[in-house]
Amino acid sequence: MVAETEHSVFDEAADQVIELGNRLADKDPQVHLWDIADGLLAGVIQYWLYTRQPCEDPDCEECAPVNTAERRLAALLQDAQRLAAESEYYHSPNDINVGRA
Repeated sequence: MVAETEHSVFDEAADQVIELGNRLADKDPQVHLWDIADGLLAGVIQYWLYTRQPCEDPDCEECAPVNTAERRLAALLQDAQRLAAESEYYHSPNDINVGRA
């Protein structure tokens, strides 16, 4: 089991993307943060799809969940939904469906 203080490759990759976004925002304070986020997301999606290309064996069980474009997209959307729901930023105090007292 990995010690809690050790950073996994997953955590390191996520941290690097966040740091890149922050560097780009600091470089040009006039740029819209959504543009930076959209660009980062586009790159991440490209890399994710690249890494999920099925092998040459059409009967490969390991590749079965991603052996068509539609299955890759479904897997990507499922991962995105899970990661978003786990994010500390998923809910915002300014969401319109948040109760006000």
